[in-house]
Amino acid sequence: MTPPNCPDVPQPAPEQKVSEEEIREEERFELQTSDSGFLAGPRSRLHDLGTIFRVGADFLRAFRTLHFVGPAVTVFGSARIQPGTAYYEMAREVGAAIAKLGFTVVTGGGPGIMEAANKGAFEAGGRSIGVNIELPFEQHLNPYVDRSVTMRYFFTRKTILIKYSYAFVVLPGGAGTLDETFETMTLIQTGKIRNFPIVLMGKDYWQPLMDFVYHMADAGMISPSDPDLIFFTDDVEEAMAHLQRHAVRQFGLRRHKLPDPKPVLGEKGVSVS
Repeated sequence: MTPPNCPDVPQPAPEQKVSEEEIREEERFELQTSDSGFLAGPRSRLHDLGTIFRVGADFLRAFRTLHFVGPAVTVFGSARIQPGTAYYEMAREVGAAIAKLGFTVVTGGGPGIMEAANKGAFEAGGRSIGVNIELPFEQHLNPYVDRSVTMRYFFTRKTILIKYSYAFVVLPGGAGTLDETFETMTLIQTGKIRNFPIVLMGKDYWQPLMDFVYHMADAGMISPSDPDLIFFTDDVEEAMAHLQRHAVRQFGLRRHKLPDPKPVLGEKGVSVS
């Protein structure tokens, strides 16, 4: 019995063909990021065991860094915002105001909105923390952080950016900022974290997003009350008043002495400038 004839393999159109240079570039990228295969399907048991240890090491480094920062507020936003722009200055003002409330400002540690928020906290004499990410194209750590930790994985980094914070301020950003924002909202929706306030700032930029959030509620895709999880404003004083009501008072936050680090474990505290 002869097998049936197989059809010819479809050939890509000329504009869809992958060049040799593009193949080599992908190979270089994979060599630069040893973990790029982590999400690419099944691997050997040994590879997966190594990943488990690296994930644990990621968390351990972050726990040791952020255990001593006190109550924090995380600021999300784009790394592409340039100094001197309106949103950069808004983030800088937000960072200073958060520090004056007594919170530690936590960001992703990079440039743009992250740098501006850290800079505002630094200039106001508050604590400023960066949770950076290891990338093939290195994201430089901004110079306004008192302490920092560099994470290997985006999902461990996102967990740490949420874990220590009593509120979240979101300024204009891209896909990463959307991911962080909706991850936080989902954790609140599902009761995985408490009902911490989310403040969305940059009305001109975010208005289409808020319209879509209300559209999801109208369509029954989220609860009618879920849009109320987001406080939408461009006014820094309004934002801080919201944090005062829904973070400081709601959770009974008080100024208190931070736990002492143990040098024998390689732990360091975070000094206030």
